[in-house]
Amino acid sequence: MYNTLEQLAAAAADRPMHEVVIADEAALTDASPETIFETMRARWRVMCESASLALDAPQPMQPPLIAGQSRRQAVYARGATLTGGALNEMMARALSASEVNASMGRICAAPTAGACGVIPAVLHFAVQRTGAEEDEAVKALLVASGVGAVITRNATVAGAEGGCQAECGTAAAMAAAGAVYLAHGSPEACIHAAAIALVNCMGLICDPVAGLVQFPCSFRNASQSVNAIASADMALAGQRSVIPPDEVVDAMYRTGRALPASMRETAEGGVAATPTGRRIAKNL
Repeated sequence: MYNTLEQLAAAAADRPMHEVVIADEAALTDASPETIFETMRARWRVMCESASLALDAPQPMQPPLIAGQSRRQAVYARGATLTGGALNEMMARALSASEVNASMGRICAAPTAGACGVIPAVLHFAVQRTGAEEDEAVKALLVASGVGAVITRNATVAGAEGGCQAECGTAAAMAAAGAVYLAHGSPEACIHAAAIALVNCMGLICDPVAGLVQFPCSFRNASQSVNAIASADMALAGQRSVIPPDEVVDAMYRTGRALPASMRETAEGGVAATPTGRRIAKNL
């Protein structure tokens, strides 16, 4: 059993990290390792579907604040871009899952519905870069879930409690760890990638316009995907968080609790409180 990121990494000293996560889940649920792995495979496939559905077909939603965002980014990814086609396709996939969520479609909340695009977008990108097979992607998803479990136990993944840093930020931390695992990084690199991702979005507020999980949620799924893959590369390069990963998790929680209520999913602050944001809410 592990309750901290350091414990998770230490337990992976003598066996693969995804097996540590499976063993912990089996102890908690009495499910067999095979059942846990296949359950995670099913969730990975749901993620892949939601991250591709809106690439060419904008999803219907009311109001259509973010309809067509994914296709717009996907089309742009095929041309001349500043950051390259692959990175733009990753953002398009994050936007796709956000569109599917806003249209009441089938997504995998990881760790929440509002942050559902980060992990599938990042791990799909990492799969493409590494040439990994589906089983390897599922193992990376298990590692990501282990990181998410620790943050859930010791902090929060609720925007209403900790701001968007707790939702999209946690998703970025989970995705960063999973991406490092796919690239055969060490357990230490995995948890430091997670810490770096959290540091990079510390204090990020939750301010959904009209209280809807559309804007700015979708853009934050895309931007935190970039944060995750950048954090993974930094950890793989040997960068380490100066503050230990578990202290970073604690800092995220304390920061979230210190945010005023207007910055924690109430739609009373940030962009939700702008004249246009208030007008959208009133028109609804």
